[in-house]
Amino acid sequence: MIPVLLIAIPLVGGLAGFFIKNDKSARSWSLLVSLAALAVSLWGLSVGAKSPLLNADAEWLPALGSRFAVGLDGMGQILCLLTAIAFPVIFIATWRDEYSKSWNFYALMLLSQAGLLGVFLAMDALLFYFFWELALIPVYFLCSQWGGEKRIQATFKFFIYTFVGSLLMLVGIIWLYAHTPDHSFSLKSFYALRSSINGTDQVWLFWLFFIAFAIKMPIWPLHTWQPDTYEQSPTATTMVLSGVMVKMGVFGVIRWLAPVLPLGTWAWGDTASGFCIASMIYASLVAMQQDDLKRLIAYSSIAHIGLMALAIFATTTTGMQGVMIQMFNHGINIIGMWIVVDLIERQMGTRKISELGGLAQKAPALAILLVIVALANVALPLTNAFVGEFLLFSGVYSSKVTEYNVVFTVVAALSIILSAIYTLNMIQKVFFGNTNALTEKAKDIKLNEKVVLAAIVVLIVVIGVYPKPVLNLTKETVDMILTKMDYKKI
Repeated sequence: MIPVLLIAIPLVGGLAGFFIKNDKSARSWSLLVSLAALAVSLWGLSVGAKSPLLNADAEWLPALGSRFAVGLDGMGQILCLLTAIAFPVIFIATWRDEYSKSWNFYALMLLSQAGLLGVFLAMDALLFYFFWELALIPVYFLCSQWGGEKRIQATFKFFIYTFVGSLLMLVGIIWLYAHTPDHSFSLKSFYALRSSINGTDQVWLFWLFFIAFAIKMPIWPLHTWQPDTYEQSPTATTMVLSGVMVKMGVFGVIRWLAPVLPLGTWAWGDTASGFCIASMIYASLVAMQQDDLKRLIAYSSIAHIGLMALAIFATTTTGMQGVMIQMFNHGINIIGMWIVVDLIERQMGTRKISELGGLAQKAPALAILLVIVALANVALPLTNAFVGEFLLFSGVYSSKVTEYNVVFTVVAALSIILSAIYTLNMIQKVFFGNTNALTEKAKDIKLNEKVVLAAIVVLIVVIGVYPKPVLNLTKETVDMILTKMDYKKI
C-alpha cells in the first residue's frame, strides 16, 4: 500500500497539475503534493520492516510475465526518503523563481518524482525500466523549454547518452528475461539466474548494464553530458538531477547488476574501479579550474559519485554501508549547494566566481549556512559526509576481491584533498575579501530560504553525530546484496 501511494501521489498530482492554469496555484499545488509524498515516506519508516504495508504485487502485463511488484527495503527507504525530502525543499527554495507556463514546469517536476520513486521501489525489471524512462522523459522537456541559451545542444547530448544507455540496459533485461525458467521479469527470478549464467555471458552482460548505469552516475569517460546539462537546466531541475537522479545509477548497480551478475562484476570489478578512480581525479582537477559555480559543483558531484561506485566493487560490508548512507548524504549536501548558487545568481545575475566577492559582509546568514554545507561536502568531522566517506574508504582499503585496494584508497584520498582545495577556494573568493560594485547591492536571504538551508544543516549535523538509525535501516539490505555478490558460492 505505502509503495503504491508513494508513486501515485506525485503521478496523479503531476497529471492534475497540467490543468492548473495559474502560477501561484501551481506552485502551491506542487508543494502540497510533494509534502503528501514526504508524509507517506515517513509513514513507511514508522512501520516494521516485515509489515505487509511495505509491499504490493498485482497483475500488470501477464502475457509478458511482468507484474506491478513494488516494495520498500532498507535501501528503498533511504532513497525514497531522499526523494521525498528533496522535492518540497526544492520547491520552497526556488519559490521566487519565475517560469513561463509554470503549471507545466511543476507538473513535469512531479512526474519526474513519480518516476524516481518508481525506480527505487520496483521489484520487477520491466517495471524498473518503465519508471527509469518516466523519470528521464520529463527532464528532457524541463531542460529544453526552461533552460539556458545553449539548452538545445545540452538536452540533445543528454538525450543521446541516456537513450543509448537505456537501450543497452533493455537488451540486457530482455536477455535475462528469456533465460529465466518461469519467463518472468521479477527480481527474485533474476537473482536466481546468478548461478546458471556462465562466466562468458556474464562478462558481456555486465557491460550492457554498467554502461547504462555509469552514464547516469556519471562515470568518466561517459560524463560529458553532465556539466553542460547541469549548467543549462533550470536550477530546480539541476537539483533533481544532481541530488536524486544520479542515485539511479548507483542504485542500479547495487540492485540489478552486482547481485545478478556476480561473476561479471568480479571479472571486471578492477577495470570498473579504475574508471571510478579516473573519474574522481579528473573531475576534481577540472573543478579546480572552473569559474562558473554551476560547473564547479557539477564536477564536484562526479568526484563524489565516483567514490561511491568504487566502494560497491570493493564488496565489503563497511563499504556498502558507506554507499547506502552516502547516497542520502550526498543528495542533501549537493542540493544545499545548488540552493546557494540559485540565491546568488538570482540576486547578482551571475555565477562567475571572478565577478563575486565579499558576500559575507552583505549576507551573513547565507555565508554561515553555505560554509557549513560546503564543509560537509568535503567531509569535515561531525558532518554527515564524514561518516559516509570514512566507511567508504574503510571498505575500499579492506577489500579482499582486489589486489589494488591500497592503491585505490590512496588515489581516492587524493581527490578528497583536491575537493577541499577547490571548495575552500570558492568560499574564499565568493564570500570573503572585499565587496565590489556588483556585490555591494547584495541582500541577505529571505525567511523561507533560511528555513530550507537551516533544515539541511540540521540533517547534516544530526546524521554526522548520530548515524546509527540510518545504518541500522540498511543493514539487512547490505547483507543480502553482499551474499548475492559472492561469486565463490556459485
